[in-house]
Amino acid sequence: MSYFNVLRQLVDQQLFSALLSQAQQYRLETGDRNVLPLVALAHAHLGERDQAAALVADAERGLSQLDQEARIDLAAVYCLLGRIDEAEKLLEQALADHPDHPDHPGHSLALARLAWCRMRQGRLSESLALYQRSAALAPHRLLVWMALARLQLAKDDHSAAQQALNSAIVRFEAIRNELSERVVTDVTAQLRGLQLEIWLSAQALSQAEQWLDERRETLSEDEWCHLIVGYSNLLAGRAHSAEADEALRKGLKHYPKNLSLLSQLAELAQLQGRTMQAVQLLRQSISLAGAQGEPQAAETIRLWVRLSSACLHQMEQQARHAAEKAVALAESLQSNDSTPEAVIRQLRLQTKNALAQVASHEQQFEIAETLFREVLAEAPYFVPALQGLGQQQMQRGNIDEAVTLFETIKQVDPANGYSSLINARCFPDDVASLEKIEHAARQPSLEGPVRSGLLLQLASAWEQRKDYDRAFALAMEAKGASKAHLGYDPIKHRNQCARTRHAFCKALYEHRRDCGSDSTLPVFVVGMPRSGTTLVEQILAGHSQVFGAGELGVIPSRIAGLNRWERHTGSGRHYPDCVDDLTPQVTETISNAIIQELKALAEIDCPSARHVVDKLPHNFENIGLIKFLFPKARIISVRRDPRDIAISNYFTDYQAKHGGMGFAYDLEWIGEQLADHNLMMHHWGQLFPDAILEVCYEDVVEDLEGSARRMLEYIGVDWEPQVLAFNELDRPVKTASVWQVRQPVYQTSKAKWKRYQRHLAPLIKGTNANICPDPITDMVTLPVPGFLTDGIALFRNNELDEAERSFKKMLHHNPEHAACNYMVGLVYCRKGHVADAIPLLEQAYGTCPWQKEWRDSLIQAYEASGDHDQAEALCAKYSTAARPHVDQDMDDDSNMAWPVGTDILEPHDG
Repeated sequence: MSYFNVLRQLVDQQLFSALLSQAQQYRLETGDRNVLPLVALAHAHLGERDQAAALVADAERGLSQLDQEARIDLAAVYCLLGRIDEAEKLLEQALADHPDHPDHPGHSLALARLAWCRMRQGRLSESLALYQRSAALAPHRLLVWMALARLQLAKDDHSAAQQALNSAIVRFEAIRNELSERVVTDVTAQLRGLQLEIWLSAQALSQAEQWLDERRETLSEDEWCHLIVGYSNLLAGRAHSAEADEALRKGLKHYPKNLSLLSQLAELAQLQGRTMQAVQLLRQSISLAGAQGEPQAAETIRLWVRLSSACLHQMEQQARHAAEKAVALAESLQSNDSTPEAVIRQLRLQTKNALAQVASHEQQFEIAETLFREVLAEAPYFVPALQGLGQQQMQRGNIDEAVTLFETIKQVDPANGYSSLINARCFPDDVASLEKIEHAARQPSLEGPVRSGLLLQLASAWEQRKDYDRAFALAMEAKGASKAHLGYDPIKHRNQCARTRHAFCKALYEHRRDCGSDSTLPVFVVGMPRSGTTLVEQILAGHSQVFGAGELGVIPSRIAGLNRWERHTGSGRHYPDCVDDLTPQVTETISNAIIQELKALAEIDCPSARHVVDKLPHNFENIGLIKFLFPKARIISVRRDPRDIAISNYFTDYQAKHGGMGFAYDLEWIGEQLADHNLMMHHWGQLFPDAILEVCYEDVVEDLEGSARRMLEYIGVDWEPQVLAFNELDRPVKTASVWQVRQPVYQTSKAKWKRYQRHLAPLIKGTNANICPDPITDMVTLPVPGFLTDGIALFRNNELDEAERSFKKMLHHNPEHAACNYMVGLVYCRKGHVADAIPLLEQAYGTCPWQKEWRDSLIQAYEASGDHDQAEALCAKYSTAARPHVDQDMDDDSNMAWPVGTDILEPHDG
């Protein structure tokens, strides 16, 4: 046996570290160039892409000196580097040069590798035929039989797939003793996974589950949990996400501290948009991994990186903390047997990239770019950094550099690279490339049977080629796949809109004239998503006295704060019902905080700004609150042909399972949202006549200067011609319109709906249906605000009778208000009526059991009444001190504590 055959046996046995060592030694001793591809192959398998690429370049310079088998080895390296077309060319040439030597070992290997290329290209029938020829010539090749099983599965030929798997198992048992322990473990896992996949494909879930239950008795925890993780992957890939979740949870009942199960459950939750659950599971995993110490040090770091990613879009501070923690742990990690230097290097790249992603999200672009480039200097093909830097350059308008970065990704991960390029409006020139992308998009994963984001990119590409039916079919498939994970409820949304119109009525503003701020700093650009709000903001931001802040969460965050307050007070109310309880002091506090936030945003880039633009489209639902807080705020409502809005939303990947754009995943839902928007704007128009400027997107496109002059005059600033060069602005754009705003005004998006006219029946149905929300029968209306807060102020001053009257006024309107019941209970205690106080304190604490002060007051009341058993029972239940006192200071009501300042039984002076 030649030494080359020994080296190639190491490839079959997947012993790539040994291959690298022995092949390099052979090269030094002999200088034989035919070994170069094998050295490169070892580097590629070990994840050392740069070294592999350098060796490939060396081999290519002397390609004519390589024999046939070395060229077949070089083709294998091409495959690993994603250079499929070049691999295919070498393999076809090798087979054509020696068609009369089918018994030569290299012939069957060339057939197998060419079959792999065909499979990657989606040419499954050709791949199957080639693998069958390879198996006939070299039946000992284990990986060929496994590939045949997968291809037969793709044809839904379960019997043939099982036969191929059985052949693979027979071959594996024959060579098992020749393989390393690691390879035996890996191959065993692959064979078990294939068996599960065959059963699932044949709808034999009960057989699969019984087999898994039986394996639990014979396998170690790690082996069995690895099986469950693989099984959940297969279930999710076949659109059985609920069953995947259940399989993992069932596994956790047996092994509640298994990291692989918890980690997989977190990933599944995140992919399905259950972010908070994913964060909780990741934190639990980090705690478990940390408790295991050094053996799980690397896994702990990976979990911190994942936690940072999970928190990035909704919890910025937590995302930064997680990334910084990961960086610190990776920097302190020392190389040892369980964590070799190569692993540490990879972890440090991942953690630095996570920190770069956080900085980019925070719009600290220079810091982020420095971090991204440091990662790429060490690992030029590190896809997450290429992707992150490319996306940042898109936001900042550096389209050409973004495209260069995405082209680099394409070399490593063609599907991801093409997707990014399409997003940058760089479409593939040939149909074959689009078909390759579609094949990649249909590979099952935890996301499901298809990658919906990739399908939507393909839809844009086919639209560019004017094949509108195919584009729409792909968009519909993508949206349908994502829709399965959404929590959006169109009925709930319609009811919420109705409550908003009811809460923000003419009477509210008439009776609360002293609320709000006179500031004219904020400008709100609102409208349906994809109506042209980004274009309008970009035009305004070209003015020297206007700062475009993008889509801000200042209004939604205050709404969330109001809801938190109502929960903590146990009022049973929520936004928008609770707006009638906002006092002038509260609205002033909220308004001033928003003003300071807006000024801080503008301070660096536009310190002279007289106006700051918030262009969050869905603020059209919040105009009532905006006018309540800022009566003089300028509001620009952008309108567009609703059919174009609908199509643009339908073709946009909002990743709705991670946000609030669920309506955009169903044409009928889009129609209903359009109708809700129209009715809402009609309501605001009647409530605030002549206060809202309506701008038509089509008018802006037709007459840019005229529209710009009209908007600037409405805002109250002088004309500046540079606003017409909005596409040249050096400012980040983070919306779905990131590419469009870098272009001059174009008219190709007008009447785009006509291309899809025959598909719009669901849209028309949703738009034209009668708007019939549920009747509003439970909304309390307070005549004046502040019964609770005014009562607390009176209580602090020991004006107990006046405080009691204030609280009871609220209880007259809302008898279940927990905080007011609690405060009346405190008043009764102070007045010496403890027996009357206890039922009120019990009711309040039962509604809000998280209020520690309320619990302590109840314990003290029990003791004062002589009911020591009740007091001790409540103390024991919560490990509370035997004689607690409620003496917290309440200068900051946002803490939601309800103090009395002194002992609740302190005598008062009448």
